[in-house]
Amino acid sequence: MSWRLQRLDRLGFLSRGRSRHRPRDAAHLYGGPYPFIQTGDVKRANLYVRDYQQTYSEAGLQQSRLWPSGTLCITIAANIADTAILGIDACFPDSVIGFIADETKADTRFVKYLFDATIQRQVKQFTQGAAQDNLSQEKLLSIVFSVPDVNEQKRIASILSAYDDLIENNRRRIHLLEQAARLLYKEWFVHLRFPGHEHAKIINGVPEGWERKVLGDVCFEVRETVSPNSLEPNTPYIGLEHMPRRSITLCEWGQAEQVTSSKHRFREGEILFSKIRPYFHKVGIALTDGVASSDAIIIRPADPNLLALVLMTTSSDGFVAVTAQQMKEGSKMPRADWKQMQQYPVPLPPDGLLGTFNDFVDHILDHLKTLAFANKRLSAARDLLLSRLMNGEIAA
Repeated sequence: MSWRLQRLDRLGFLSRGRSRHRPRDAAHLYGGPYPFIQTGDVKRANLYVRDYQQTYSEAGLQQSRLWPSGTLCITIAANIADTAILGIDACFPDSVIGFIADETKADTRFVKYLFDATIQRQVKQFTQGAAQDNLSQEKLLSIVFSVPDVNEQKRIASILSAYDDLIENNRRRIHLLEQAARLLYKEWFVHLRFPGHEHAKIINGVPEGWERKVLGDVCFEVRETVSPNSLEPNTPYIGLEHMPRRSITLCEWGQAEQVTSSKHRFREGEILFSKIRPYFHKVGIALTDGVASSDAIIIRPADPNLLALVLMTTSSDGFVAVTAQQMKEGSKMPRADWKQMQQYPVPLPPDGLLGTFNDFVDHILDHLKTLAFANKRLSAARDLLLSRLMNGEIAA
């Protein structure tokens, strides 16, 4: 079946998002019921974008626009030509272009996959060497690409989206498992509603039989610096961009080829904590050995039996909030201080209760690792099919 050359505007409607202010300039525009999708949200998404960090108020909506679910978001600043389909009605700024497909000419999923396979690479030719990466709508519309008829597009998109649907389902399972671990930690170690708490006396702030510890008693910081030329090929690299927000599982990583400066080595089961203020909520357990950004603190439990407790403590809302309050000021990017972080109080239960907690969380961690690596395999299989389907090597 023949493919024809097209431009994006011949396949549907597109326009830039609208946002005339930033939060620091007009706080009254934010904090309402309307999701506000930004370039980072698009980058972190898979096929669909449903998660967001900011919302608009009624006033914010008035100076923006609510795009319908099913709109393809295309980033044109910061991270160039990343794409994701809105899974919800949402607003976005002028650093994102919205594309709504003409259903008689295009399948939105196919267009998204076309960006992944070919258009993103073409787009980056426009931005290489520029002082600041950006892409105008005019430049985007100058790109010509080949597409089949809409029925063939749907067949191709259905094959590829089957993989993404499985990936998204695994991500939801990861989220639910993490939530279960957080809830148990909060119940036992924050609210002190552990099994048998009804009969336990509280002495000096901890239940009778428990020990008053601080974080430095149960774990320590690791600083094993490695240079780029000493790294083996395909060594996993975790930068802050790979660390998800409010998650305890580090499912994504790049490769050592991306590393151009000295980094810190981490081992499977160690915990990475972003020490820069805007990213304190980025913390999680490593699923493999590798190297990390020097902007991440690497934390190793003093005893393997303390892993679950250390992980849940360092990823808890209370710990993140206290760390943010204690950060070092006086620079553009204030940083957390391990000397202060390790003074955070940690109530340590008796061995029997700790063992019960470990059994529950360790079981969850095993599932999280299985799901994370399953998604790695699904992504690799999808990407292999993506290139072959889009260059006509195999037919849908």
